[in-house]
Amino acid sequence: MAATKSLRAVALLGTALVGAEAGAVTLPDDQAEAMVHVYEADGLRATGPAVLLRKKLGTAVSLQGSIYVDQVSSASIDVVTTASPFKETRKEFSVGGDYVYRDSQVTVSTTQSTEPDYKARSLSVDVAQDMFGNMTTVSLGFSRGADDVGRRDVGFFDKARHWRYRLGLTQILSPHWLATLNVEAVADDGYLGNPYRSARVGGAFVPENDPRTRSSRALKLGTVGALAGGSAVRASYRYFWDNWAIRAHTVEAGYSRYVGESFLIDGSLRLHSQGKALFYSDNALADTLYLSRNRQLSSFKSVGLGAKLTYTAGKVREADIKLSAAYQLLHFKYSDFTDLRTGTPYALNAHVLQLFATASF
Repeated sequence: MAATKSLRAVALLGTALVGAEAGAVTLPDDQAEAMVHVYEADGLRATGPAVLLRKKLGTAVSLQGSIYVDQVSSASIDVVTTASPFKETRKEFSVGGDYVYRDSQVTVSTTQSTEPDYKARSLSVDVAQDMFGNMTTVSLGFSRGADDVGRRDVGFFDKARHWRYRLGLTQILSPHWLATLNVEAVADDGYLGNPYRSARVGGAFVPENDPRTRSSRALKLGTVGALAGGSAVRASYRYFWDNWAIRAHTVEAGYSRYVGESFLIDGSLRLHSQGKALFYSDNALADTLYLSRNRQLSSFKSVGLGAKLTYTAGKVREADIKLSAAYQLLHFKYSDFTDLRTGTPYALNAHVLQLFATASF
């Protein structure tokens, strides 16, 4: 029984860690999932529901669709220091399908999100191939995004384009361990800033101006393993770099354990550090060609602590029902972004709550 639980934990954690990055060659189960989320961080609140439906058509094709809604109200530090608080709703729709042929799987999906001043559309194609007796999975992926950028008082005025290329490798090391390697390259072009944000020069606010092109790379290594007693561990490291001179390191670790036959508990730790962009300045001495006071382009560190509880309720009319609750606390500390209200380096805590109900058929 303990060995069975360990293998179930590896399967669950492997799916969560690898997900779309590494893919699989078996079709997902028919599934219906509903989620409600709440995000709060220093004046910013985002809430809303999400629904996912997935259905197999025979043994080779699976279709899926999802709806995600964000109701956002913001009086965050960027807003209270340079603009007025606002409320808006973002809606995201996604449809896609999987096709399996022998040891290969092809996944195609398209997503569209709309909000009053931003529209985003994307198309993604991913291919996964099992090799060497299903011990190794190689995946390739590509996404193309097209955004319309606007401002509430002037309408849509510019565009942004995005290209993403993915390469993944998953290797089963033993019956209880697997390892992953994922590489991503991203190219962005167009309006990449925020029309509401201002930079600061000598204490005076001026319009922000970001470069219109950006290329970035990311490398991620991960491992998942089962332990005795129905528990499992996972760990990963991600390195990010781009031509804006940003360098970032992310380390994540997690532990999961079955409690009885019905409960799975999960704990996670995330550490992140980042250096600033070339053109970032909290208070520049002179107005240069490119200048930003976007705190996401500054130097900062963050720590995240997460917990998740999943309850397997059993079968209800041929459906396997699972209920989950997840909470994450994130602490951000900025080195060179000043809270203008206090004159001290800015820091914030973010709270993320998610509630899931999943039915698998």
